[in-house]
Amino acid sequence: MRWAAARLAAAGVPSPRTDAELLLAHALGTDRGELRRLAVLDAALPGDAPATFAAVVDRRARREPLQHLVGTAPFRHLELAVGPGVFVPRPETEQVAQVAVDEARRLAEARGAAPVVVDLCTGSGAIALAVATEVPAAQVHAVELDAAAHGWAERNVAAVAAASGSAVRLVRGDARTALRDLDGRVDVVVSNPPYVPPDAVPRDPEVAGHDPAVALYGLGPDGLEVPRGVTAAAARLLRPGGLYVMEHAEVQDAAARAMVEAVRDGGGPAFGPASTRSDLAGRPRMVVARRRGDASSVPPDVPDWRP
Repeated sequence: MRWAAARLAAAGVPSPRTDAELLLAHALGTDRGELRRLAVLDAALPGDAPATFAAVVDRRARREPLQHLVGTAPFRHLELAVGPGVFVPRPETEQVAQVAVDEARRLAEARGAAPVVVDLCTGSGAIALAVATEVPAAQVHAVELDAAAHGWAERNVAAVAAASGSAVRLVRGDARTALRDLDGRVDVVVSNPPYVPPDAVPRDPEVAGHDPAVALYGLGPDGLEVPRGVTAAAARLLRPGGLYVMEHAEVQDAAARAMVEAVRDGGGPAFGPASTRSDLAGRPRMVVARRRGDASSVPPDVPDWRP
């Protein structure tokens, strides 16, 4: 582990000791707790573990994402399968999921009926699965267009369903037009869409070289072209009073609020005043707003699709 940590530090890896431990635990097929016990005992590495470990350390030193090497990424209480072709979930997105979880839980407790939650641009399925497992009463729907990302989401949805029984309806489609059957019936729309501007190339090699461009760049000169489509879809899907929360870059807070407030419905604003919320590091990273409208015109409740 000392050798690996030194090698990774020399390569500029931000957390060399932690990565060394996780890679060695992966090579041994164990967890970090057991790894530390074996280290205290000065246990020998079995069989081909030294060669396996050296190979993954070499790949990590070339800045291949740790999550790709071990095959999973933590997200809240979940371990999600990830790899090439899907955006690796980040800790800051856990706070975006928290807003959706809190609202779904509040609604479930207040009205005793299943809140309907939609995750647009779901990627690995992280946010949708967090809501489904933390608010079992919720009906959760997730949309992903990219074929590779949708494949990873399918894998994670199936794994979580097998482990906990929590179900997510996963749809492959365009976030701007999907789920027409839910128009005006959704309680929460949450999204971590692509939003990076075209001239803002990520500095971390793990992101720039391995996260798919389709999950990073939001198109348009400000990176908000895709988020504008997602926001318009949220206005279409949400009930009056429904909550919209969308992740954005820390430099986009004012632009994201203006984007939400610019959406029109029948000549007036579709959303109430938009606000910005911060991540755990205090950076402005999400826009939140409620849908305006006449509650008397809300369509009937959505039939529960879950088995």
